[in-house]
Amino acid sequence: MKVTFLEGQIMKALSGFYYVYCDGKTYQCRARGNFRKRGLTPLVGDHVVFQADNLKEGYVLELLPRKNALVRPPIANVDLALLVFSAVEPDFSANLADRFLVAIELEDVEPVICISKMDVADDTRRAEIAEYKAIYEEAGYQVLLTNTDIDKQAVFEVIAGKIAVIAGQSGVGKSTLLNALNPNLDIETGVISFVLGRGKHTTRHVELMTIGEGFIADTPGFSSIEMDELTIENLQFCFPEIDRRRGECKFRGCIHENEPKCAVKTAVETGEIAAFRYKHYIQILTEVKKQKKRGINNGKNSSIHT
Repeated sequence: MKVTFLEGQIMKALSGFYYVYCDGKTYQCRARGNFRKRGLTPLVGDHVVFQADNLKEGYVLELLPRKNALVRPPIANVDLALLVFSAVEPDFSANLADRFLVAIELEDVEPVICISKMDVADDTRRAEIAEYKAIYEEAGYQVLLTNTDIDKQAVFEVIAGKIAVIAGQSGVGKSTLLNALNPNLDIETGVISFVLGRGKHTTRHVELMTIGEGFIADTPGFSSIEMDELTIENLQFCFPEIDRRRGECKFRGCIHENEPKCAVKTAVETGEIAAFRYKHYIQILTEVKKQKKRGINNGKNSSIHT
């Protein structure tokens, strides 16, 4: 009997089963035992080779090369991160936004900033958000402003043909946003409590949800952001406007802190780099240096608290 090998993508992982999409069909599969022996775990988003005689009894045989892999949520081949912050309740925090951006930049994932609840913000807050939007766009980020009546098309265009994760603090409107984008999801809202990886969340398993012509995986809100690969040297790459100018500094290896003739500090003085962005860069740099001095961070196991 001829054995047929297929290639597909894992769309959901639940109770030891992997649901693999291939040519318009979804196959329920288990993973072969040799994955565990080799220390490998199939993840949602993985492109795989599998074997299946029918839709209910398949086996994942091989993991194809990954673009990347996130820890939370456990998902592979992520193209984009939709980072959701609210204009009010809770108020927008540029410090928190910058830390989320650093964490996402470390994973080589494209971040898109989404600021929700613009319809309930007063005129003063709207003006502040408009200024932040201009600054982040100048840095190189795409920024979406959303109301309760969400402009679905703008989000659809951003994630079309991509695998995205959605992340942000509890209460910023992630579930509301997802329900507006796809009413069939019916995700429970207003009951999220998630602190340092412990607590309750309405997401029970990892699953790619269809949004327009793309996919989104929900991510619990959290109050500490893991930056396992963050170092003194690579932090500057996580701030695009700093990264663009590092080659203009007089000294090679400049970390843009106290060095003379630093192009980054000059850009801050002239207003080409926003002062608050540079301030947050220095804050995170100082934290990483302290952790390294204590022997906690040698490029591993860094936790930057928000």
